[in-house]
Amino acid sequence: MVEQAQQTLTEGERRRLLVYQKAEITEHHIYSRLARIVRPPENKAILEQIAADELRHYHRWREHTGEDVQPDRLKVWWYYLVSRVFGFTFGIKLMERGEKGAQDNYTSFGTALPEAEVIARKEVEHEEALIALLDEERLRYTGSIVLGLNDALVELTGALAGLTLALRNTRLIAMTGAITGIAAALSMAASEYLSTRSEETTRNPFRAALYTGVAYVITVLVLILPYLVLTNYYVCLACTLAAAVLIIGFFNYYVSVAKDMPFKPRFLEMAGLSLGVAALSFGVGFILRAVFGIEV
Repeated sequence: MVEQAQQTLTEGERRRLLVYQKAEITEHHIYSRLARIVRPPENKAILEQIAADELRHYHRWREHTGEDVQPDRLKVWWYYLVSRVFGFTFGIKLMERGEKGAQDNYTSFGTALPEAEVIARKEVEHEEALIALLDEERLRYTGSIVLGLNDALVELTGALAGLTLALRNTRLIAMTGAITGIAAALSMAASEYLSTRSEETTRNPFRAALYTGVAYVITVLVLILPYLVLTNYYVCLACTLAAAVLIIGFFNYYVSVAKDMPFKPRFLEMAGLSLGVAALSFGVGFILRAVFGIEV
């Protein structure tokens, strides 16, 4: 029966099938590893079931190729590491994006491999099951992170742009920006605590405040860093604005993957706000410096 199944495929199709076979066993190992770290038990059970499905797909392909293949160990460790650092939701969704191409390619075998379409449909069911289990704390508090991140980017890029032209001293700009940023972070955290506490929500007010405050402080530290290591304040401002765009890009990519949201419009909106406020603040700094005749 195995030999008969193998005879239905050309050598090119068999080689292509070996690639898919390797992908299935690799994803089996990834899901198995992730199942060991997720909570609650319902999430663990679903991931174990998906891992078992991937292994079953691997054995189906083996019936046609007649070969055993080893998993891509580097890919297994990569997605495991990504999931530990950024959360299993992000890691799984990132991996599932790569599976979409395989689902389309399975159907290209046509009558030579009719069960390919069945496996393609099974892959879609995987995604639907994953969507149902995605209940991760850090995603429940995404709104709080966005609040801290967005406010820090808009307020501090604007403040640093104005201070750059008004003060023209990198150390003084860094100190003033740090004081302003940390004070604003504490204020935002307190506001988020009171706001969350007054809402009818399952979110913990203290955790919401913590996520907002930590996101704000980390952003502040990244934005003032150029002023601590460089001497030319215009170069510092350029580096700060570049860092702001990178932060916006990374965070929006994370959200777009983890929560299936569009990347481009959110990125352009946040980047436009931050850079627009920075440009206006730079102009205000120039005007105030001229009006008050301050020389530092």
